[in-house]
Amino acid sequence: MKRALITGVTGQDGSYLAEFLLKKGYEVIGMVRRSSSFNTDRIEGIYQDPHSSDYRFRLVFGDLDDASSLNRIIRTTEPTEIYNLGAQSHVRVSFDVPDYTADTVALGTLRLLETLREIGHKCKLYQASSSEMFGGSAPPQNESTPFRPRSPYACAKVFAHHICENYREAYGMFICSGILFNHESPRRGIPFVTRKITRAAARISHGLDKKLYLGNLDAKRDWGFAGDYVEAMWLMLQQEAPDDYVIATGEAHSVREALEVAFGTLGLDWTKFVEIDPRYYRPTEVDHLCGDASKAAAKLGWKPRVRFKELIGMMVKSDEADVRATLQGRAPAI
Repeated sequence: MKRALITGVTGQDGSYLAEFLLKKGYEVIGMVRRSSSFNTDRIEGIYQDPHSSDYRFRLVFGDLDDASSLNRIIRTTEPTEIYNLGAQSHVRVSFDVPDYTADTVALGTLRLLETLREIGHKCKLYQASSSEMFGGSAPPQNESTPFRPRSPYACAKVFAHHICENYREAYGMFICSGILFNHESPRRGIPFVTRKITRAAARISHGLDKKLYLGNLDAKRDWGFAGDYVEAMWLMLQQEAPDDYVIATGEAHSVREALEVAFGTLGLDWTKFVEIDPRYYRPTEVDHLCGDASKAAAKLGWKPRVRFKELIGMMVKSDEADVRATLQGRAPAI
């Protein structure tokens, strides 16, 4: 039985990936940070009691900021695959907490690589790189496009990407970096712009909110479905040789278009409810990201299934159902 270790298992991608791997017959170990409050809503549906006869999903305490915990987890679990998804991943917030972002994203990846090298554990590693690394480079962006990062988060991801490339070449480690463009879902964190939009539309439609405040409405992103993208992560580690891949839909849409689709799904005119707040502008903006995933299509056989309008509609319907459930006194859906 293959055994996968997922850092960031409680996040959007981690939850979808854990579900995907369990269906593939894997044993899945999810690394979680110790907290006084629970942050496991996204994985409640796959939680297993340790006494279950088919106990294949378990959680272990650890942190990318703590090399000793990484060493202990890898030695005791001996994973055949590692998916490094853990990060401080909010781009705008990275300007406010640059030290923490760099320590978790950049040095956290280095700690993981050094742990594998020092204990000599042989496994395949997936590194979550980001389209934000391209930053100011003109679209479409592919694996050969130069990196021009424009945020502390993007700079940290560039370091992590290059250190993975270095360890792959220096030590013969099987490391694949997936340069994923924006990927969303009903499980997306509320502070991220797509979920902020879909949740606000749902709440406004029920009279719970009156306004939505945003920053740059003209920024364009290549938005796909997180459930599709975790399959690409897995496919990379099933290849005979490690490589890096761009994962994207090949279509770019503006924040303004996301507003039109989200509010339009509920029969609302977004222009009546949205206002600009300068605090949401980034100090350095990324204007246009659009990925060319032709390499992934050719070598992995991967293509996105869910497109932009379907994705936004899916998120709006989920948020609207949660609002209705809350108003009716029921617990919201996960």
